[in-house]
Amino acid sequence: MFTISTCALLVALRFLLLLVSSTPLVGAVPTPQSASGSAGSDYWVANIKRQGAIPFGGDSAFQIYRNVKDYGAKGDGVTDDTDAINNAISAGNRCGQGCDSSTVTPAIVFFPSGTYIVKAPIIQYYYTQFIGDANNLPTLKADPNFSGMAVIDADPYVGGANWYTNQNNFYRQIRNFVIDLTAMPASAGAGIHWQVAQATSLQNIRFEMIKGGSDNKQEGIFMDNGSGGFMTDLTFNGGNYGAFLGSQQFTTRNMTFNNCNTAIFMNWNWLWTLKSLSINNCGVGIDMANGGLNQTVGSVLLQDTTFTNTRTGVLTSFGNGSSPPTGGTLVIDNVDFAGCTAAVANPAGTVLLAGGSKVASWAQGHIYTTGTVADAPSAATTCAVSAATSANVQGPLTAPPKPASLLDSTGAIFERSKPQYENIPASSFLSVKSNGAKGDGQTDDTAAIQAVLLAATPSQIVYFDHGAYVITNTIKVPANIKITGEIWPLIMASGPTFADQSKPTPMFQVGQPGDTGSVEMSDLLFSTKGPAPGAILVEWNVAESSQGSCGMWDVHMRIGGSAGTGLQSDTCAKNPSTIAPANPGCEGAFLLLHVTAQATIYLENNWFWVADHELDLADHSQINIYNGRGVLVESAAGPVWLYGTASEHSQLYNYQVANAQAVYLAAIQTESPYMQSNPSALTPFVPNARFHDPTFANCGGRAGCEKAWGLRVLDSRDVLVYGAGLYSFFDNYAQTCLQTESCQEHMVDVEGGSGVYLYGLSTKASTNMVSSGGVGLVPQGDNRSNFCATVAGFELV
Repeated sequence: MFTISTCALLVALRFLLLLVSSTPLVGAVPTPQSASGSAGSDYWVANIKRQGAIPFGGDSAFQIYRNVKDYGAKGDGVTDDTDAINNAISAGNRCGQGCDSSTVTPAIVFFPSGTYIVKAPIIQYYYTQFIGDANNLPTLKADPNFSGMAVIDADPYVGGANWYTNQNNFYRQIRNFVIDLTAMPASAGAGIHWQVAQATSLQNIRFEMIKGGSDNKQEGIFMDNGSGGFMTDLTFNGGNYGAFLGSQQFTTRNMTFNNCNTAIFMNWNWLWTLKSLSINNCGVGIDMANGGLNQTVGSVLLQDTTFTNTRTGVLTSFGNGSSPPTGGTLVIDNVDFAGCTAAVANPAGTVLLAGGSKVASWAQGHIYTTGTVADAPSAATTCAVSAATSANVQGPLTAPPKPASLLDSTGAIFERSKPQYENIPASSFLSVKSNGAKGDGQTDDTAAIQAVLLAATPSQIVYFDHGAYVITNTIKVPANIKITGEIWPLIMASGPTFADQSKPTPMFQVGQPGDTGSVEMSDLLFSTKGPAPGAILVEWNVAESSQGSCGMWDVHMRIGGSAGTGLQSDTCAKNPSTIAPANPGCEGAFLLLHVTAQATIYLENNWFWVADHELDLADHSQINIYNGRGVLVESAAGPVWLYGTASEHSQLYNYQVANAQAVYLAAIQTESPYMQSNPSALTPFVPNARFHDPTFANCGGRAGCEKAWGLRVLDSRDVLVYGAGLYSFFDNYAQTCLQTESCQEHMVDVEGGSGVYLYGLSTKASTNMVSSGGVGLVPQGDNRSNFCATVAGFELV
């Protein structure tokens, strides 16, 4: 991942100082627990039989699951449990201070219900999930004499330096907790220091803080840097800031703020999507005015949100000579400001949008459209190509039409949280290891896994114990099934079935064309074992039987860069000094995810990553992995939802929406392959017309043109993008192109169709932000923001 510094970090540091097969199928029988283990908990996580093991490069006896009470934590509301909890986290030579990253020491740290007193930070190590009892949330309560940055710290500072590189701080979860700061002085305290990157999540957490007061410095979340990410289902009661936020890009939804001085302080970002907020009895809802006229905030998208008894909804410094020109871009969509005096205002008190009503669509920034910009002050600039015109806006827009299939009963975009199966007993989980699969990274587990999936009943949940499951032929997943995993078990395509790019073959085929049903998948990781240039990792064919019944939550795809893949820095090191074709030994997959024409899908917090660097070998060096395509959506009728997804470093494109309808994407993120243009996007994968691949025929052989598309939208209708950060940082690993913002010529391709709305689009170092037919429609040079080029919207009506 690309590392960047920003002057806004100075502000963050100021606040930092204040925070001081033949065998019968059997279920996963509950494992015997010590008296301190599952006592009082009926949550399946506490009771399931633990058979997960490290398949590669680690200790096969390594303990993946840890219950904090087995390490001496009492949870009695009196005992100081700090050391016991940190011992539970760190036991087993895990990836802590001085370890950049590792996938071979994963841990689930479980907290039974109770109140755990802590006097110093609980430090979350790399590749760790903190899981509380979902049926009776445990409380982490800061002692009155608590000393440290936050109750939970995901990236500690030592001597001004972090344990982990924040942009590479991957693979973490925290869910099902109450974090209580109310015993601390109002002048200090934070709930979670969350400086993280992709494949991370916060879910189902309540923050309790002191309410009100001019000396109140408490914060629920303190985020000073990172490149995330996703969080959902959070409640913030009290505090100075409910959340202090700063990251390259992020998606947040379903967050409630009660009685905060300021609900959200946006310190800096490139883009941030805020959806389904409920802000109640706060002084300010969202403060994005940091830096004054020198904007540190790139863009904010606010959607499906309600304000109650909150004086100012959004505070902004945009306009009146602010710089850069598109810094502080704001897009508002379906937001109820009835409970605000001022919906949008500047720090001087000037009201830019009055409160007291619901706002369908409003924006400040640059809008490009093939139609008419509603109520734009002027159309001062026009693109060189007459297909789109532009205007500077700070006012209402015509709201985009939204297909009913994408909406819930209130008219908001539908959303659904990851199922945690709180009321399902451990005996209903069907373990793949208990039914013949080995998960050792060597044995062919195809037949065993296929048998488990076919045998599972509607009342059972297929459970992948942690391990690496080698798949050598297509697994056919039934159209009605639930599947979850133990801290991202690897499901790996391998062998001759997946070796020929001219014969692309799915590894996980979810349903058959025409199937309707309910498929839930969570906490899994798909990959390859060695080159698999003919593999489609997941082909999704099933359509929902009810709204949102088909989905993947916290399911990731990772090609290379980790133990057991055979695509690591010792075999696939970067070679920018040698002009050469792609190394066949370092080819990844044909396609990561294919949502086919008859399918629908709900995606949330999914990272489709072709590794750009090594996670496990000591050098952690940059690597060249050649993967054909990222995410292809062909859902002809929809609906399709993508919340908090990222797709990075595929050769031809990262996202493509083709002949599709009713597609919603919230804060997608991409990076172009670092090695391009050595070779170009056309190497080693040959464009395949069956998959609507780009041919780059309009490029005339220009190296800067033959580079991966961040996003393509082809002959599609009703495509709604709310936040997109599409980045190009290198040309054959050199970064001189950043000086002229020209690492590639094009980033977004829109061809045909109608009702395509791209809101909050930010691109980096692409000469043209949006193009069609090889012709640039939106130039980056006219839309400079704090780091990227940003437009409030591009509308193909």
